Amino acid sequence: MAKMVSERADVLPALAEVFREHGFEGASLSLISQRTRLGKGSLYHFFPGGKEEMASAVLEQIDAWFTATVFRPLREATEPMRAIDGMLQAVDDYFQSGGRVCLIGAFALGDTRDRFAQQIRSYFATWSTVLAEALMRLGRNDEVARNLAEDTLASIQGSLVLTRALNDPHVFQRTLRQLKARLVA
Repeated sequence: MAKMVSERADVLPALAEVFREHGFEGASLSLISQRTRLGKGSLYHFFPGGKEEMASAVLEQIDAWFTATVFRPLREATEPMRAIDGMLQAVDDYFQSGGRVCLIGAFALGDTRDRFAQQIRSYFATWSTVLAEALMRLGRNDEVARNLAEDTLASIQGSLVLTRALNDPHVFQRTLRQLKARLVA
């Protein structure tokens, strides 16, 4: 049964989960309609550009969350270590201890990458840059900080995949603990 939705933003969490579970190509309008409980007409009212606009809006929402919760604190922190701790906690919460797929990472791996290349690139580049800058404020030289930031993102993304593949949340939690030790060292 269709339901009343007052704003486009109300639909985004359900859309995100459909894309996480089925990928861009597998997220049919029928499935999206079923999960959001909106008719196709309502979906096109909120997203005239169809599924591509839906996915873009979801990526924008994810980016906004990371900007507010992770990127801005890392960029503006007077205490970089506190911001790094906050980043690791936010990542653990957001990805539900490894139980939730990184949609931007998933889009980066598939054919969808080219459609959303700018959003995907911006997300990872921003995260890497602001983390490296925080590490430099902790006294790391430029090259070490940039390499450590990239290694951190690679570890987070890889542990999300491995956690899902093994169905073992301890992999993600252990990775975050190890990252904290490396970032503080």
